[in-house]
Amino acid sequence: MLASFILLALPVPAHAETAPVQAKSAIVLCADDGSTLFAKNADSRCLIASTTKLMTALVCLEHAALDDTVTAQARHCAVEGSSMYLKAGERYSVRELLLGLLLASGNDAALALAEHTAGSVPTFVGLMNRKAQALGLKDTHFENPHGLDEGTHYSTARDLARLMSACMENPAFRSLDAQRTASAAGQTLVNHNKLLSLCPGCIGGKTGYTKAAGRCLVSCCEREGMRLVCVTLSDPDDWNDHMRLYDRAYEDYALHDLSTELSFDVPVITGSPEIVKAIPTPGSKLVLPKGRNSELTAEVPRFVFAPVSAGDTAGTLTYWKDGSTLARFPLIYAGDAALADPCMNIKETKP
Repeated sequence: MLASFILLALPVPAHAETAPVQAKSAIVLCADDGSTLFAKNADSRCLIASTTKLMTALVCLEHAALDDTVTAQARHCAVEGSSMYLKAGERYSVRELLLGLLLASGNDAALALAEHTAGSVPTFVGLMNRKAQALGLKDTHFENPHGLDEGTHYSTARDLARLMSACMENPAFRSLDAQRTASAAGQTLVNHNKLLSLCPGCIGGKTGYTKAAGRCLVSCCEREGMRLVCVTLSDPDDWNDHMRLYDRAYEDYALHDLSTELSFDVPVITGSPEIVKAIPTPGSKLVLPKGRNSELTAEVPRFVFAPVSAGDTAGTLTYWKDGSTLARFPLIYAGDAALADPCMNIKETKP
């Protein structure tokens, strides 16, 4: 039986769809379900400057220990661009170098981490590109761990948003990246990400700039139980654009945990109990627009024969928009239904 229903009078996303931004490329992506809430040239390959260091940090965290010790070399200190001002011959922990990488955007820290983690910069870059492939970043290629411009060093707003979503799943990354200031190697580092203090709910991000790439910014914000990622590339007004895009997205959209909000009664033949509920699998989350009817249809059986076990497949929940399928979620039985005793309903009669 196909049961069709309206979930809620749930936003016509007019604001987010028409939000003016000065960025050459931009996106707002929901990290909870991967849906795109706003996009402008989001799949255009661009120079990405120091937002590269998101991948550098993620690969390092997956292959090195935070307490490892690294000795800075003269070649690390000689790299151009932003720096945490390493001193050749001095020893630093990986944790200190990651703080210098993420907060101060140190190119010297990027080189030191790359060589420590993989033995050489080319080998580390190979790890970066393999991780990009594993994450499904089809329009991303790295040539270095710091983000200085190179011809085949590029990504897109969409890929960077997916990368940031993956980074925010790493507890160590979240802890390091959210610090507004930190003490490392005898100095105080100040996070370049001003959104941590300017934007309510901002929990992380990474800045970047070269003359050719322009101002690049990746950030993450969490409000009302919904985690969003915003990326702008080549944007002279990036701080304000991120705040405007977040405000409009949270005004227009809401995250729903379907497994706690929806259930369907399925009659059980020769079973006890006589009704078992079908629910979306735990963790089935979906971003839906506020103030607009969102159509979901549930395909569940008219009845089921006992026995039934909790977790068994019960059907499918489908989210539609403009006649197209946007998402599907499996339905499972929420409880057990045992085979009823055939004698339990026989009443005793007197002869």
